[in-house]
Amino acid sequence: MDPKDFQNSSTGKLVRTLNTHWVFIPNELPPEISKWPTALMQALSKAERNLTQLGERSETLSNPHIFVRPFMHKEAMLSSQIEGKLSTMEGLYSYEAQGWAQVEEGHDIKEVHNYVIAMDYGLEKLDRLPLSKRLIRELHEILMEDIRGEDKRPGEFRDIQNFIGPPNSTIEDAIFIPPPVNEMHRLLDQLEKYFYQPSDLPALIRIALIHYQFEAIHPFRDGNGRIGRLLIVFQLCNWGLLPRPFLYISGYFERNYREYYDSLLAVSQVGDWERWIEFFLEAITHQSNDAVQRIFNLEALKERYDNLVGDGKIAEYLSQVIELFMGYPIMSIRQVEEKLGFTYTRAQRYVEKLEDLGIVQEVTGQTRDRLFLAKDILAEIERPLHG
Repeated sequence: MDPKDFQNSSTGKLVRTLNTHWVFIPNELPPEISKWPTALMQALSKAERNLTQLGERSETLSNPHIFVRPFMHKEAMLSSQIEGKLSTMEGLYSYEAQGWAQVEEGHDIKEVHNYVIAMDYGLEKLDRLPLSKRLIRELHEILMEDIRGEDKRPGEFRDIQNFIGPPNSTIEDAIFIPPPVNEMHRLLDQLEKYFYQPSDLPALIRIALIHYQFEAIHPFRDGNGRIGRLLIVFQLCNWGLLPRPFLYISGYFERNYREYYDSLLAVSQVGDWERWIEFFLEAITHQSNDAVQRIFNLEALKERYDNLVGDGKIAEYLSQVIELFMGYPIMSIRQVEEKLGFTYTRAQRYVEKLEDLGIVQEVTGQTRDRLFLAKDILAEIERPLHG
C-alpha cells in the first residue's frame, strides 16, 4: 500500500505497524461534513422516490413471499460473482433441487446457496433482534459453512492482519491494508453503536456510510464483501425502507464493479465521500427501477399462464403450482409436494398438467428424481433490463 496514494486524512490515518507495513485506520462514523452538494441531494431524492415506488409496488402482490425469492437469489448470485464465484441462476436452482454433487459449479454454488440461507436467517432474526456484531458473526458462519479452505474461521472475526490486493498477491502488493486487530475491534464496537445512534442524516446516506466503514474495517479473513452487501439488504428492510428484499443492489455493483471498488477506495485515499455516496444512490435508483419492471413482467407472465389453465377447481391448484414456480423455476415433484402440502400423487398430476400446457418441461430425461424447468420464468428472472 503506497502512502502517497492516501492524501487526505479527513477519513482516517495511516499507521506503520511493527512489521513496517502501512495500515489504514478509518475515523469513526459519522464523518464531519458541514454541507452535502446539491447534486448529491438530488440523487438522494431520486433514490428515495424510486425505492418508495418499489415498496408500494411489491405490496400489491398476491403472494409477495414467493415473488421475492428470485430477487433474493439474484442478490446472492451477483454478490458472489463480484467475488469471482462461478455461478448461474440455473445452477443455483438446480443445486437447491438436487444438491451440489450434480451441479457443474460445485463448491462455488454451495457458497451462493449459503448466501441465500444467511439472508433468510438474518431477515428472520431482525424481526425480533437488533443488528449486532453477534448477528454479523452468525451470518458469516452460515456463509462459510462447509466450503473449501480451513482458514476461513467461520463466525469469527479475524485474529491476523489481512489485506486487499490482486489474486494470489502478497501484502507487499496490497492495494489496501485495513486496521490491525486491536483497532478492528474498537471500530467494530463503534460501528455497532452507530447502527442505532440518533442521526439527522437520511437513512440511505447512513447505509452508504456503514457499508464503506464495514469494508474499510474488513473484520473477517474472507467473505467481507458479501457480508457487507448483506447488511445493506438488512438495513433497507429493518429500517422500514423496503417491506421485503426486492432490491438486489449487487446487480448494479456487479455491472459497475470497477467503479464500485474505486469509489470505496477513494473515500480512504482522498476523502471523497461524495463519489461513493452518489454511486451508492445511483445503485438504489437503478435497481429499484429494475425490480419494479421485473415484478411487472413476472406478473404478466403469471397472468398469461393462469389464462392457459382456465377456470375451475383444478385451475386453482394449478395456479398455486405456477406461483410456486415463479419463486423456484427449477423444482422436483417432491419439492412441490412439500412446499404446497399436496400428496405426491397430486403434485405429480399438477406438474405433468403444466408440462402438457408447455409451462414447464422435464430436463433430466430420467424416470426417477426428475426436475422440471419453467423456462420462460427463468429467462425473465435472468433477462437484463438496465445497462
